[in-house]
Amino acid sequence: MLLWPLLLGAASPEHALESIGKAPFGRAGDQAVDVYTLTNAHGIEVRIMTYGAALVSIKTPDRTGRFQNIILGFDSVEPYVAGVPYFGATVGRYANRIAKGRFTLDGKSYQLPVNDGPNILHGGPRGFDKRIWTAQSQRTSRGQELRLTYVSAAGEEGFPGELTAHAVYRLSDDDTLAIEYSATTTAATPVNLANHAYFNLTGDPQHHTILEHSLRINAARFTPVDATLIPTGELRAVAGTPFDFREPHAVGSRIGANDEQLRFGRGYDHNWVLEPATGGDRMKLAAVLTDPQSGREVEVQTTEPGVQFYSGNFLDGKPVGGGGTVFPYRSALCLETQHFPDSPNQPGFPTTILRPGERYQETTLLTFRVRK
Repeated sequence: MLLWPLLLGAASPEHALESIGKAPFGRAGDQAVDVYTLTNAHGIEVRIMTYGAALVSIKTPDRTGRFQNIILGFDSVEPYVAGVPYFGATVGRYANRIAKGRFTLDGKSYQLPVNDGPNILHGGPRGFDKRIWTAQSQRTSRGQELRLTYVSAAGEEGFPGELTAHAVYRLSDDDTLAIEYSATTTAATPVNLANHAYFNLTGDPQHHTILEHSLRINAARFTPVDATLIPTGELRAVAGTPFDFREPHAVGSRIGANDEQLRFGRGYDHNWVLEPATGGDRMKLAAVLTDPQSGREVEVQTTEPGVQFYSGNFLDGKPVGGGGTVFPYRSALCLETQHFPDSPNQPGFPTTILRPGERYQETTLLTFRVRK
C-alpha cells in the first residue's frame, strides 16, 4: 500500500510560500560556489550547488515521518573539487562512455581526452561536472525552480561547437523533482546530459548497502558491453538473465551470478533500453526503486531512451561525506536516464547528434513516495 507524504502531516501554507534558500558553499579555485535549497509543502528538501549543477542532498520522509538525505553528498564543495565519482552531478557534454575517445562526424574525425582506461567517460577530465554554472531561482505555479546555465566553448574537451546548456530543477507539491536538460549548439556535436545522483533510500549509507533495495526497470532489452564497458551494438533480451528487472527484484539477489556481463561491470553497470511511451507521449516509466526498511520509494519517469543502472561497484569508503559519513562498497546506486553509451560510434542506436537550429530537450521526473 502506498502512503503519500501528504498523509504524514498536513501541508503548511507557510512552507509553500517559503523563498528559495541560497548560501555560500565554498570555493572551487578562485570561484565562489553557492548552494540553493528548494522545499515543498510536505517538507521535502532538495539542495543543488552551482559546481557541476549537482544535487547535494534530497531529504524525504520514511514511513514514520523521519526526514533523511537519500543521496550521497557533502557539506561543502571542497570534497567535490578534490575528486569524487560524480556525486549528484550533471555530467556532459557526453554522459557515459565513448570508445577510445574517438568519433567521426560529417566526415571529420575527433579525438577526445580519455579518462577511463582507453575511453572517455562523462565528458572527459574536465566535463560539465567540474564547471561552475550560473543560477537563477524562482517560484512558479509548478513549484520552486532553479535554472542553471553553462556555456561550453567550441573545442572544450575536444568537442566541436559552442554548446549552451541549461539544467532546470523544479520541486513541486506533488512530491516530484523534475530535472530538465536543454542545449543549443553552433556546430554539429554529440550531446548526452544526465544526472549522476547516488541513491540509498535507507538514509544511512554508512551502515546499509543497497543490496536489499527492490528495483524494477521497465525494459525488455539492455546493451551488453565489452571488457572496457563499451556497448557491442547488440540489444540483448533480458529474459532469463540477471538483467531482467521487469518485475521487482532485490538488487543483491542476482548480482553475484556467474554471468560474463556482471564480471565485466563488477556488478551492474549497464544501459537498459526503455520500453517506449504510449499514446504519442515521450514521457515513460523508467524505474521504481523501493527500500523495504524505510518504506521510501522513488519512481523515475523520463523522455530518454535508456537508463544506466550502476550498483556502486567502485565505492570504497573514500572520500568521507557530510558529518564524517563513510560511503562503503555498494552503499548507493545510480539510475542515470540517458541516451545510450558510445552512440556516436553505433549507427543502430538513437542519435545523439545536435545541429545548429535544433534544440536538445530531455526531462526526467523523480517522484517520492512512502510505502506503508
